[in-house]
Amino acid sequence: MKGQRAVEEAYKKINHALVNLIHEIWDQEGKAIITEEFKDLTNNDMHVIEAVGLGEGKNMSSIARELKITVGSLTTAMNSLVKKQYVERRRSKEDRRVVFVRLTEKGRKAYLHHEEYHRQMVQAILDRLDEGELAVLLKTLDALTGFFA
Repeated sequence: MKGQRAVEEAYKKINHALVNLIHEIWDQEGKAIITEEFKDLTNNDMHVIEAVGLGEGKNMSSIARELKITVGSLTTAMNSLVKKQYVERRRSKEDRRVVFVRLTEKGRKAYLHHEEYHRQMVQAILDRLDEGELAVLLKTLDALTGFFA
């Protein structure tokens, strides 16, 4: 049963690593992106800003779908971000029931700041892996993505 013991140990190590990694990324991201300039934002705010993106605007339903939250929850977050002047709303000219959201200049700066953090995080990983290790990491991340999809 030596093989079974090895599998159980691997399970424990993988589980521990994944749980810690999720918490650590969330914690470190908060410390890195919530600077003096963006101290009025939370991690959740930054992820809403990321979902809005740099384009000309998205409707609330598509943003909520992307974030996997209800439109009601998104409305609460948007109210806060509008008040803080990171996003602005505008109604569709074709259908007044449809609300489009886009980033303000302040929101664009926050988006780019968040994007830079992610770029640095990914680059730190890429700098440490050879091609074979990168292939294994990509396969592993595909498996994780498949689990969460």
